[in-house]
Amino acid sequence: MEATIPAAPQAVAESVPAVKPVADAAAVKPVAEAPAEPVADEAPAKPVKRAKSTAKKTRTVELTLTVTGTMDGDWQADLLHGTQRVVQGLTIPAIAVSKAAKELHEDIFSGIETVLEAAREQHRTRMEELEAELAKVKQALAELSD
Repeated sequence: MEATIPAAPQAVAESVPAVKPVADAAAVKPVAEAPAEPVADEAPAKPVKRAKSTAKKTRTVELTLTVTGTMDGDWQADLLHGTQRVVQGLTIPAIAVSKAAKELHEDIFSGIETVLEAAREQHRTRMEELEAELAKVKQALAELSD
């Protein structure tokens, strides 16, 4: 007995014999019905097991990057590979932190950008204070020169 598994629904319709009217059902021998049943029984059969791959399983790598920033705008990075410290206290520019955060995810970028904006504002305030102090020193120097 040869069984074939159809590849598409059309092939199933072609391999199944046409159903005869109910009046002819008594004339049909049980042997004629037998080939139709094994095809139905084969469907729930267990799938064929695949041969095991000889390729190595995917190995995950655990890297932990910690970026630390101060309100003064100083940023440092630490990198751990598992428990081994690869890089410690590497100074990085604020713009690099901003660009990297933007590339990673919008939520990360918005969190870091909030900190960077606070640092920018602090630097602007300090710059204005220094400019005011410079103006006072220039005025005092001008008075001494007169």
